[in-house]
Amino acid sequence: MLESLPVTAPYTPRRPAYSVFVPIRGLRYHAQVWGDPSLATPERPPLVLVHGWMDVAASYQFVVDALTAADGFERCVIAPDWRGFGLTEIPRADTYWFPDYIADLDALLDALVPAEQHAQIDLGGHSMGGNIVMSYAGLRPARIRRLINLEGFGLPQTKPEQAPKRLLQWLDELKAQQPLRPYANAAEVAERLVKNNPLLTADKAAWLAPHWAQPRADGLWHILGDPAHKRVNPILYQVPEILATWQQITAPVLWAEGDRTDIAKWWGNRYPHSEFDQRLAAVRNVQRVLLSPCGHMLHHDQPEALATHIARFLG
Repeated sequence: MLESLPVTAPYTPRRPAYSVFVPIRGLRYHAQVWGDPSLATPERPPLVLVHGWMDVAASYQFVVDALTAADGFERCVIAPDWRGFGLTEIPRADTYWFPDYIADLDALLDALVPAEQHAQIDLGGHSMGGNIVMSYAGLRPARIRRLINLEGFGLPQTKPEQAPKRLLQWLDELKAQQPLRPYANAAEVAERLVKNNPLLTADKAAWLAPHWAQPRADGLWHILGDPAHKRVNPILYQVPEILATWQQITAPVLWAEGDRTDIAKWWGNRYPHSEFDQRLAAVRNVQRVLLSPCGHMLHHDQPEALATHIARFLG
């Protein structure tokens, strides 16, 4: 049982979003939009923000509110739910591939921010989303004016001899259920969010809960994420291929991380922070900021400080 929290009034957005749904590569894709696209100019293009694993687009609400205050104006911001997350459809597949995320992003930009209207965009991503935007910016460098990576560290290097074991694990996981625990109500979902991240304030957790999960016919609240996301990826992570793409990035990059993030808790000694620093050195123009006190969920823990850095970086 989760320990019950005192009833807290949910966070009140200062700049509410509206939803748009667009057909993308056979899926009904959902995106949160703050502001009319007519707000965009070549000097102040749309800012597109993509979320990480087991997160949703609505998570950026706190940063969008803070960014409006830091910027002193209302920028057009767009944040999609990735396939199989939030209100975007679940594909008829049993595995999620990074090339699909990249292709989805490419198609989303064509649909929501056509290149003929705005030559470039500002693009940011958190965690898994940070890895996706780094790859995309290397593949479509002319499309990106500024790039923001929020703790998209990537993964440990793999070796060819790991392939048989990885593929066998994937085959076995295909035969097993990958359940996500349901919750009795929105309050329990909020409690879980705070348990996952003690720096998340109760009002923000209460606001996030109905965006992160929804009730179903069984009366329980279910996470808005396809359980198949928990399956191992059968494709090994190839660092040389990733770096070859990163080297093609031409946009200035803002790298932001939290002082309480300890990647050794995720990967032990397989991927030390020093190795990530070496990888990031492949990118030509990087500005680095460290937020405190802050963990992996920077956009939840320090939205005001993060927005200040983003506003200055976007300039």
